[in-house]
Amino acid sequence: MKREGLKFGRFDYAAFAAFTVYSLCSLAVPLMIVDMGRCLNFPLDAGGMSAGGFLQTVRSAFMVVTLLSCGLAAAWIGKRLSIGFSLFLCGAGMLGCTFSNSFTMLIPGLILAGLGEGVCEGLLTPFIHDLHPKAAERYVNIGHAFWSVGILCAVLGAGGLPGLGFSWRHVLAVSGLAAAAAGGLFMRKGHREPRRHGDIPTRRKQTRDILKEPRFWLFSAGMFFGAGAEFGLTFWSAAFMELTFGTGAFVSGLGTGAIAAGMFCGRTVFGYLARPGNLTKILLASSAGTIPLTLTLACLKPGVLPGAALFSLLFFLLFLCGIGIAPYWPTLQVLGAQRLKHCDPTLLYICFSAAGIPGCGFFSWLMGKAGDSFGTTGTLLVVPACLVVFFLIVLFSARVGERSGPYRADE
Repeated sequence: MKREGLKFGRFDYAAFAAFTVYSLCSLAVPLMIVDMGRCLNFPLDAGGMSAGGFLQTVRSAFMVVTLLSCGLAAAWIGKRLSIGFSLFLCGAGMLGCTFSNSFTMLIPGLILAGLGEGVCEGLLTPFIHDLHPKAAERYVNIGHAFWSVGILCAVLGAGGLPGLGFSWRHVLAVSGLAAAAAGGLFMRKGHREPRRHGDIPTRRKQTRDILKEPRFWLFSAGMFFGAGAEFGLTFWSAAFMELTFGTGAFVSGLGTGAIAAGMFCGRTVFGYLARPGNLTKILLASSAGTIPLTLTLACLKPGVLPGAALFSLLFFLLFLCGIGIAPYWPTLQVLGAQRLKHCDPTLLYICFSAAGIPGCGFFSWLMGKAGDSFGTTGTLLVVPACLVVFFLIVLFSARVGERSGPYRADE
């Protein structure tokens, strides 16, 4: 059967912009944390790393709170307006941080940003799913590719603007203004606006039904380990390069950019290739192929090759790893929604994200602990370990049959 070509509308482009600025706002603070610490009296090289980590902990905590409750917003005002207002919150939070003159004044701004990011994380994927219910596996992958665009923007902005004489405040201000502008794209109603997410009593019943489903917990475990591999590699790649190869901050940031470029290419290509029947094959092939790549990356040391060849290989491996980890988050979510088609897809995407975000935090922490004990090689070896578990979970899920009967909103 011939497949229809991809067709994008106004809300698709709005979703792409939202993914980009969501990523940009998420990474702007971590990439500028060294300069922020020096300016606001918590220098990371003089005992301020715990303070910097506390900022991200606060942000993540409020992100999870709104992620778990964003279904209420979807029920009350719909996904479109919920995403638009959440982007305004992200923008307000980032702009608020630019006026901080102390560590404690950063916290209110990051709380606002975290509240907005939680709604984006929970509703952007089901928003795209509702726009294209017959080909969600294709459009969701392409939408998530723009998360990688945000990473590239953050890396280039955080690395380039300070070199031109701009401060961290300018980087955060640009992020905040971009988020507010993207929020405006969701304010005008269109004829293809996704439906509202039912009433509150129905939502509670549907949530209970999802949590009682054993296969939901299987896919949630896959999200946990897949997110650990994806985010852990992205989070620690710059530090790995700086500590292992002695590169500067900008060159190390370009390593993260290489991963982001690979993720963009991977999600775009997988989005074009994805079909309802081949998602498991995509996940198995990508995870199996990425395991030897990450093992090679972890074992790479200075002196094994001449300088130019070494860095060429390093960036090439990071790019390939980006392609490999690209489908884990979006494709596994769509696969779970297909296998649990009797459940509401909006709530499934929210619950799957709620399983993935703790994986990001836990494995980022675990990689740091491994690095303290075994050096940077130990840090990166956590990634292939995650991928082995992820591969086994996906392989096992392929043996679990699909429950008959599609989801019905009036159930």
